[in-house]
Amino acid sequence: MEILEKPFQYVTYSWDKEKAAALQGDEVALLIYRSNLLGADLRITNYGGGNTSCKTLEKDPLTGRETPVMWVKGSGGDIGTLTKSGLAALYLDRLHALKNIYRGLAHEDEMVGLFNHCIYDLNSKAPSIDTPLHAFLPFNHIDHLHPDAAIAIAAARNGKEITRELFDGQIAWVPWQRPGFDLGLQLAKALEENPGIRGIMLGGHGLFTWGDTAYACYRNSLEVIEKASGFLHENYGKKRAVFGGAKLTALPAEERRQQAAILAPVLRGLASSHARMVGHFTDDDKVLEFINSHDLARLAPLGTSCPDHFLRTKIRPLVLDLPPHADLSNTQALRKTLTKDFEEYRRYYTQYYEKHKHPNSPAIRDPNPVIILWPGVGMFSFSKDKQTTRVASEFYINAINVMKGAEAISEYVSLPLQEAFDIEYWLLEEAKLQRMPKEKPLSRKIALVTGGAGGIGLAIARKLATEGACVFLTDIHEGNLALAVSSFSKDVAAGASADVTSGNSIQQALRQACLAFGGIDILVNCAGLAISKPLEQTTEQDWDLLQDVIVKGQFSVSQRGVEILRAQALGGDIVNIASKNALVSGPNNVGYGTAKAAQVHMSRLLAAELGKDKIRVNIVNPDAVIEGSKIWEGEWAAGRAKAYGVTVDELPAYYAKRTILNEIITTGDIANGVFVLVGGHLGKSTGNIINVDGGVAPAFVR
Repeated sequence: MEILEKPFQYVTYSWDKEKAAALQGDEVALLIYRSNLLGADLRITNYGGGNTSCKTLEKDPLTGRETPVMWVKGSGGDIGTLTKSGLAALYLDRLHALKNIYRGLAHEDEMVGLFNHCIYDLNSKAPSIDTPLHAFLPFNHIDHLHPDAAIAIAAARNGKEITRELFDGQIAWVPWQRPGFDLGLQLAKALEENPGIRGIMLGGHGLFTWGDTAYACYRNSLEVIEKASGFLHENYGKKRAVFGGAKLTALPAEERRQQAAILAPVLRGLASSHARMVGHFTDDDKVLEFINSHDLARLAPLGTSCPDHFLRTKIRPLVLDLPPHADLSNTQALRKTLTKDFEEYRRYYTQYYEKHKHPNSPAIRDPNPVIILWPGVGMFSFSKDKQTTRVASEFYINAINVMKGAEAISEYVSLPLQEAFDIEYWLLEEAKLQRMPKEKPLSRKIALVTGGAGGIGLAIARKLATEGACVFLTDIHEGNLALAVSSFSKDVAAGASADVTSGNSIQQALRQACLAFGGIDILVNCAGLAISKPLEQTTEQDWDLLQDVIVKGQFSVSQRGVEILRAQALGGDIVNIASKNALVSGPNNVGYGTAKAAQVHMSRLLAAELGKDKIRVNIVNPDAVIEGSKIWEGEWAAGRAKAYGVTVDELPAYYAKRTILNEIITTGDIANGVFVLVGGHLGKSTGNIINVDGGVAPAFVR
C-alpha cells in the first residue's frame, strides 16, 4: 500500500522524520517511538489501552544463530509512556509452537503461564494476554488500539456490515471474543480468508492495523482511525439529534462547580463504605451532552462495551436522581437521600455478581460505583488514588464517545453481562490485582496543608505524599505556591492561593480541594508568621496580625474543614503546627507566644468536641526550625538574636546547644512528627502534643 502524506483532521500526525531517521536500524527504538506518539493522542487510544509490537532478528545466546524475536508491550503498561523495560521479548518460533499443545477455549488461562517459556530477553516485562494476537500475524509492526471511533463501529448493532462497506473490504471483522490464545488464532484465520487487508476490527473491542515498517504501521493506523472518525462526524445529528437531544440544561459553569464541590465529600463518604476512595470531577462538554440528554436513562444502564472501559469504570454508572439546583445545605438529609441510591447500586452489583459467578470466581469486590453522573452538573469518579480515578473518568468519556458514535450510525450494543463478568472476575485479572504492591500508610488519604509553600508546610506535604497521600497546598504567596505544587508528580498535588484570615478565601480553597480529590482526611494548620518585639514595641497592628493569622486562621480553617470531614463521615485528623513558645515563656515574645498558646488550647478544645465524629486533633510543637523557614527571614531572626545576645548567624548553633539532644531541628523533623500522628499507629490518640525541639525541658508537657 502506497502511503501518502496528507493532513489529518481527527487524529494528530506527529511523526518527526529527523527523529525517526536517527533511530533507523533499531526497530525496537522505532517501536517505542511509534508507541509513544500513538499513546499521546487519546483519540487514538486511551491510557493503558491497546498494545504495539515489532518483530526482529536477534542472535540466540545459546546457538549464536539469528532467530525471530517479537517485542510487544508487556502486561499492565501504557504505550504513551512505554520504554524498553516495558516490553516483553519472546522467541517467535516458540510462541508458534504453543499451537501444538493448545487444548482449546476451556484451557485458555494455562497458555499465559507458558508464555514465560518463550521469553528471549530475560529483562522482559511479564507478557500480556494479547501476546499471541501479535505473534500469529506475520507483519513486522503491529498496532492494537482502542480508538473511540473504531470501537463505536465495533459496538454498533450492524458493525460488521458498516466495517465492510466503509473500508471497501480492507478491514476484516472478528466477532467479540475474550482476549487470549484462541483470539490470536482467529486473527490469523481472518487474514488467511482476507488476503491483502490492512487491518482487523474486533467486535466490541478495538482495532488491529499493521505495516512492514514502523512508519508504515503508524500511517496505516492513523488513516484507518481518521476514516472511521470522519464517517461518524458525517452522521452526527443526521438521523436524529445526538443522544436524542437535551432533556435539561446544565447549570452555568461556576454554579456547577460550586454544587459539585459541596456534594463531592458526601459522595466520597458513601463511595468509601468498603474502602476509602479518592475522587475526581469533570464537567467536560462531552459529559454534559450525555448526562443532560433524553437517551441517558436508556444508555447508561447498558454499560460499556470495550473491556478496558468497564474494568476501570465498572459495568455501569450510578445516575443521581437529584436536581442540579438542589439545596445541599442540609448534609444529613442529603446523605440520607443519597444513601438509598448507593444501597440500590450495591444491591444491583451484588446481584450481577451472584448471577454470573463461577464456582472458582474470586470473591466479590467493592460493590460501590466508580462513576457517578449528576445530570445538569457533571461526572464524579472514585477509586484508590488520583491517577486511577482520573483515568476511570477518561475511560468513561471514551465510553460516551463510543455510545455517541454507535447511535449516530446504527444502535449501540453493550457487551453481554456474562462476558463482562468473565473478564472483570477473570482469574488472570485477579492474579494481576494480587501482584499489586502493598499500599502505603497514607494511600487513599487526602491532606490539606495551609502555608504549604513555606519550608515547614512544604516539607510536611512532601512527607505525606511520600507516604501515599494526595496533598492540597494553600498559601498566600501565589508564586511560591505554584512552584511548590509543580515540584510534585502529576496526580499527587494540587493547590489554591488562600488567605487564612478570610473566610471566603478559605471556603473557596477547600472547595477546590474537594473538586480536585473529593474531600480531605488530614488538615494541617501550618500557615503562620512571627513577630519578635518587647512589650513596649509591640503595636496593636502586630498583635492583631498574629491573632488573625495564627489563632483566627486555625479556627476558620478548622471550622470549615470539619464541615467536609463530617460530610464524609469517615473521621479524620487535624494537626496544628504550634510552637515551643506556646509552653515556654521567653523575652520579647508576648504577641507570638500568646497566639501560639491560644492555638494549643484551641486544639485541646477541638479534640474534646470532635471526638464523637472520630476526628482527632493533635499538635506538633517545633522550635528553632531555621532551615527553609520563612519566619526566619527579616526581623524575627534579628529579634531572637538580640533577645539571646548572639548574632543571626550564631542562632542555629545557639538553639542546638540549648537542647538536651544538642541537635539542629529541620523541616523534615517536623514533617516526621506530623506523620507519626496521622500514619495509623496513633489512631486512638487525640489532644496530644508532640514536641520536636531537640529536648527543651521547660516545654515538657508531662
